[in-house]
Amino acid sequence: MKKNILVPTDFSKVSETSLNHAIKVAKTIGAEVNLVHVVNRISDKEDSLMRMSIIRTQANKIHPDIIINTMAIEGSIFDDIGDLADKSGSELIIMGTHGRKGLQFLTGSRALRIVSSSRIPFVIVQNRAIKEEGYDDIVVPLDLHTETKQKLTIVSEMAQYFKSRVHLIIPNEKDEFLSNKLNRNLAFAKQYFKEQGIEHTATISDKDAGDFDDGIIHHAASIEADLITIMNLKENSLMGILGNNYVERILMNEAQVPVMILNPKSTSFINSVLDI
Repeated sequence: MKKNILVPTDFSKVSETSLNHAIKVAKTIGAEVNLVHVVNRISDKEDSLMRMSIIRTQANKIHPDIIINTMAIEGSIFDDIGDLADKSGSELIIMGTHGRKGLQFLTGSRALRIVSSSRIPFVIVQNRAIKEEGYDDIVVPLDLHTETKQKLTIVSEMAQYFKSRVHLIIPNEKDEFLSNKLNRNLAFAKQYFKEQGIEHTATISDKDAGDFDDGIIHHAASIEADLITIMNLKENSLMGILGNNYVERILMNEAQVPVMILNPKSTSFINSVLDI
């Protein structure tokens, strides 16, 4: 099956932004784009397909080398996007979120509902456009979870595709035991990226674990990062170190830095897109 990236659309401005992200990534990794609109009634499918056809025609005028497929499905974006991505063999879902309107009011917590129902990695974007060069600078927060190695593998392959710089960051943990563990994770990540030949930096945030989300967002904004990569650990935050709304706050960050979010058992993007 041809590699593909799934892009849910509600015909809003942010959906246009997510499509542009998908086109850039598709060009880089050699994939098609599947544009999908979820309708409440089957009678709405024809109109949706017509609107997506116009979007495809406009996009192909600028990007004639990218195949964009369109589909309309009846159901709920909360329940059916993950299933569709799985059935379509998608390696990545790129989706826009914009607060109080569009995409069934996709705030951070609602976007996370969709992410949590899928084994496919997501890139969540707001209104910030993707650079011509793609994802030049990727921020990678490190914590105490064992899933860190999985995240590093995906970031490494993404960085190799886009020739990105990786920026590691850990919280300023006061507890000596936790601090030692965080520093060991940081040392492991630095060695890993060194072996992969990927340019990287390492930073200890000026924020502790309780405010680590603010530290991540501030650091990403200060270096004009293009992507933040996190794990979806909302229901399994080790010893509560990251707080209750860590993931939602990162997704809806005010700097509008796109966020790649992965469920701990997500493997499709690793195995299918990145061929490892």
